[in-house]
Amino acid sequence: MAYTVGQVARAARVTVRTLHHYDEIGLLSPGGRTPAGYRRYSDADLERLQLIRAYRELGFPLEEIAAILDDPRADPVAHLRRQHELLTGRIGKLQEMVAAIELAMEARRMNIGLTPEERFEVFGDFDPDAHAEEAERRWGGTEAYRQSAERVGRYGKEDWLRHRAENEDWGRRLAELMALGAPADSPEAMALAEEHRQLIGQWFYDCSYEIHTGLADMYVADPRFTAYYERVRPGMAAYLNEAIHANAINRA
Repeated sequence: MAYTVGQVARAARVTVRTLHHYDEIGLLSPGGRTPAGYRRYSDADLERLQLIRAYRELGFPLEEIAAILDDPRADPVAHLRRQHELLTGRIGKLQEMVAAIELAMEARRMNIGLTPEERFEVFGDFDPDAHAEEAERRWGGTEAYRQSAERVGRYGKEDWLRHRAENEDWGRRLAELMALGAPADSPEAMALAEEHRQLIGQWFYDCSYEIHTGLADMYVADPRFTAYYERVRPGMAAYLNEAIHANAINRA
């Protein structure tokens, strides 16, 4: 089937001037012409145009595209395979860019003013924004959420590193207590549960015993929180849950 230059331009979403230019440089010359000299494009011409457009989208200059398409050693399948590889690589890069942009957007929204390098240094592979929307949806109207957002907005890299060090030290001591076989309702375990509550109050929001026991229940009910503590020591989520409840009852 033969197509006019206008039909090809509309179908391929390029300008007639572009098609004329491709013809002039020998990149895409129509397979035929009418007696009056008008260009007529074949199905094979349209297939070549599709390849040209794909390579252009990938940033190839016209001269290089011509060399690729006119390579006698290449076949259509090879072209498609090459474009698939290039597009897949480009998609990966774009996904990385999107992820970085989303991270920056969330950091601004949550007021965590750290660069990506600083965030990695502070949080490692833990993403503090992974559940930000869920947290806002569940607790956005509470005083605790307001306090937390206000305090977090003032923290810099050194603050977050100090918080991580304190949290890791607390987790290490709780794991050591578990290894010694101390019951979760022992004075030592309840003391660490109280320290946990005070750390939350120091860094994020005023944590009442009611809030603290609610958090404790979430640590064992939500697999995401359970996994966080299980990485420190297996069984820690349940142990901490029991210690927090025992501490709240003891101090009531």
